[in-house]
Amino acid sequence: MAAGSGGLSPVEAFALVGVAGVGAQWLAWKFRLPGIVVMLAVGLVLGPLTGIFIPERDIGDLVTPMISLAVAVILFEGGLTLNFKQLADAAPGVRRLVIIGAPLGWLLSSLALAYIAGLSWQSSVVFGGVMIVTGPTVIAPLLRTARLFNRPAQLLQWEGIVNDAVGALVAVIALEVVLVRQQELSAAEAVWTVVSGIAFATLIGFGAAVAIIKAFRESLVPEYMKVPLLFVVVIFAFALSDMVLHESGLLAVTVMGLIIANADLPSYTEIYRFKEQATTLLLSGVFILLAASVNLEMLELLNWRSALFILAVILLVRPATVLTSLAGTPIPWKERLLVAFTGPRGVVLLAISGLFAERLVAEGVQDGAVLQPLAFVLVLTTVILHGFGLKPLAEKLELSSGEKPGLIIAGGSAFATGLATALIKADVKVLVTDPNRAMLRSARDAGVPTYYGDILSEAAEHGVEFITYSTILVASDNDAYNTLVATDLAPEFGRDAIWQISRAKEDRARHSLPSQLGGQGINGGRTLAQYLELLADGWIFRNTRLTEEYTLEDWRKAREGAIPLVTIADGEVRFVGRDEKLEGAPDMRIVSLIPPEVAEQIRRESDEVSKERELAREEAKAVRKGAGSGSQHEDDTRDPADASDDEVLDENGEEPTDDAEVAADENRSESGGSDDSGAYYGGTDQAAQDGSEATPDSGNKKD
Repeated sequence: MAAGSGGLSPVEAFALVGVAGVGAQWLAWKFRLPGIVVMLAVGLVLGPLTGIFIPERDIGDLVTPMISLAVAVILFEGGLTLNFKQLADAAPGVRRLVIIGAPLGWLLSSLALAYIAGLSWQSSVVFGGVMIVTGPTVIAPLLRTARLFNRPAQLLQWEGIVNDAVGALVAVIALEVVLVRQQELSAAEAVWTVVSGIAFATLIGFGAAVAIIKAFRESLVPEYMKVPLLFVVVIFAFALSDMVLHESGLLAVTVMGLIIANADLPSYTEIYRFKEQATTLLLSGVFILLAASVNLEMLELLNWRSALFILAVILLVRPATVLTSLAGTPIPWKERLLVAFTGPRGVVLLAISGLFAERLVAEGVQDGAVLQPLAFVLVLTTVILHGFGLKPLAEKLELSSGEKPGLIIAGGSAFATGLATALIKADVKVLVTDPNRAMLRSARDAGVPTYYGDILSEAAEHGVEFITYSTILVASDNDAYNTLVATDLAPEFGRDAIWQISRAKEDRARHSLPSQLGGQGINGGRTLAQYLELLADGWIFRNTRLTEEYTLEDWRKAREGAIPLVTIADGEVRFVGRDEKLEGAPDMRIVSLIPPEVAEQIRRESDEVSKERELAREEAKAVRKGAGSGSQHEDDTRDPADASDDEVLDENGEEPTDDAEVAADENRSESGGSDDSGAYYGGTDQAAQDGSEATPDSGNKKD
């Protein structure tokens, strides 16, 4: 049918695809759902379910080349992420998953297609090759949601990235072999056609990459033209390679991305980030197009054998491939099981299957038509299963940080140590980092986790579990370094998660910076020196939990003059912004700096409680020794079941020992103290119910 007849115009169709794709990703982020699930659902609603957008009708013959070019750019992005320096300790496992896992997965998938799904060997070999792909574009969002630890996350991510290219290559080779056999060429001609096409594609990708590297290094291209030139060369390399061997362009762009990724170009970061954003747009569009193109009548080609095949892939083929590949490696069993039962398929499988299905049917392989609906159901099933199941599985295997909020403080100091101690009391995972080991001494003495090194270094990428932290505070004694760290980490963590203490003289015009540099300012707008001066004057950190009875207004009255710095609510840690109006809620925690006069009052209350506890302890001893009326001697024994509700027994049903406390109260308070190195320790906030404090007093060691 002609483009635009009886439906949307091409311009309207393109606009709808863009809005639907990006809107679906936003909804997925907003409601913490797997993005691909929402995009597929939106595509199905717009396409076969309502008929609002039918790609073949509204766009016509442009659908197939659009998808081909989008897949080429997505595969180039996959190659561009193959920086071998970043493999770290996951390298042995990734090598196994590629060298052993890829061919084994191809074999097992092909056998399952032939003997379970009942397809011909031609379709089985081609689709089996495509099934090596696990979908890096699907894995990345799932990893962010599941908050996996580094090594299992790297295994899944790098397997997806590498096998994305390997699977496409295997599928291209398998398709060419099938097509050559269908053309009844001689063995020599068939081998020459396939080998020459692959060699040409590799040469094209290598040559294009070398040209880009030379042009960028020697400044033959102005900065503003680098990204446009890169896109043009990618499309040119894809088209040129495809002229010699159909679909070999996918191999060419993957090789091109791989070489550029390992060339250590100064412009690599900017190129990758821009292209990553473009890939997000293309990915959205491809998923909407593919889902909207689904013909529900095609699903009738599937039967019970298709359902059995999908179960076999999830429960047998994938686990057997991974566990065999990782056998004999030092990777723990929990991590192997997580990887074995996590294998979502994504856009590459869906797109390539659709393209290859048409080629197979055109060459007389009739059951090739089954590949597209089979791929769609496989993608939908695995994405839903792993999208909602990866996080619970990771938590069950103890390979995820769960919902516990995390904060990295870049810059060691007494301020960082005190803040970290108070946050840890509020059950926040905190890491203090600094390239100067001496600046971490107080944090180490206080038992706060530390990382010695530059937070921007390659070593930090491997040594820090970044995925378990959601917020960054940059608070070193170097303003320029703080701005660099905040600016560099903002694209990865999100600008709303990056906070920075104030710079000296930043309120003056000649020292102010544009808003895109640095992080958000925290409440009070103080520099590190000013915070340290407050601590030296007797200010203390305090962690307070609000309740239905103890509201924000109560806290303000009891803590007059306090400076609220951080709030912890609903599993999220967030700094109070400059001039932000603080709003309280039950169970929200506030970490604040308390002025000296209020701190002194807290200490007096704490001393009184300590005296009461000591008195109760001595009275308990006296009662046990028979010094009081109605006392019980120590040698008396009785059944714990006979004890009244008013008596205090330990968890074994026995009376407390001399060291046990007679009365346990959530509101009890311990005095805080610091050692000579300036580490700050926390107690509990009696008035505020379950708080903690860190005092700057010297001369007191923590028990």
